[in-house]
Amino acid sequence: MQTYIATFFSHFGAIRFNKQLKEQGLSGRLMPVPRRVSSSCGTCVKFEAASPEAIQSDDLEQLFLVDGEELTMLQSNI
Repeated sequence: MQTYIATFFSHFGAIRFNKQLKEQGLSGRLMPVPRRVSSSCGTCVKFEAASPEAIQSDDLEQLFLVDGEELTMLQSNI
């Protein structure tokens, strides 16, 4: 399992995504977007998954892989 941070265009999108994670048996946590990352709504979801391909959201703004303190952008819909 790897750790990811997903940012969203809206707060509602972040909440809906977190709910979808729970329905898939994954745990996510709503949190403020890290300062070094720009985001439209200011809320992100930090979660663990085997791969990011299984994660889908129409409201997804950016997806980052978390490695310690490093964030690597995997996807951007800006």
